[in-house]
Amino acid sequence: MTETIHARAVLLDMDGTLVDSTAVVERLWLAWAEPHGLEPETVLNVVHGRQGHQSMSIMLPERDHAINLRENDEMLATEASDVDGVIEIPGAAILLEALRPYPHAIVTSANVPLMNARMQAAGLTVPALAITAENVSASKPDPEGFLRAAELLGFAPADCVVFEDSGAGIQAGLAAGMRVIGIGKHAGAHQPTYLVDDLSTVAVVPTSDGFDLTID
Repeated sequence: MTETIHARAVLLDMDGTLVDSTAVVERLWLAWAEPHGLEPETVLNVVHGRQGHQSMSIMLPERDHAINLRENDEMLATEASDVDGVIEIPGAAILLEALRPYPHAIVTSANVPLMNARMQAAGLTVPALAITAENVSASKPDPEGFLRAAELLGFAPADCVVFEDSGAGIQAGLAAGMRVIGIGKHAGAHQPTYLVDDLSTVAVVPTSDGFDLTID
């Protein structure tokens, strides 16, 4: 059964939504966590969808945040230079091409160098508008990034549809007052408005006052 979602703007997360960077993210974060004696399950439950310094604060709440900020900068630089295993989420390139005539943006917890490195590694083109770590004061699950993207595109939150995979990202989109399409098997646990396995089931259909997203 096909679902039809009317939209005027689309806001897309990157990691886990457009690019599959799971291998490198988990490899680097588990290496970071080992000297701290953190359980791998704890680490993997925290790090997806958030800025690195926020993840560190959650896992090491007593530590000076200045250390987190410094190590986050180091982590971002390492991640941008290590794109081994980064690939496109099925359907991402086709969806981005279909959205090209319409208002859309990336909203990611990555910084610009990391975003560019991973999108390039996956063979994807970065949209004209990208809200990155440099543009916000609060990381997902705070809705700031999505609200800023909507404002810059000139649309009310209710007119925007978010694509997200992580719990933090889905919470951020819903908190922004937007409909959220959850991507992947883990997204369903976080109550997105809609759920798909990947982007290959999503199509863009022009309408008189915007466009529809159809899910098969």
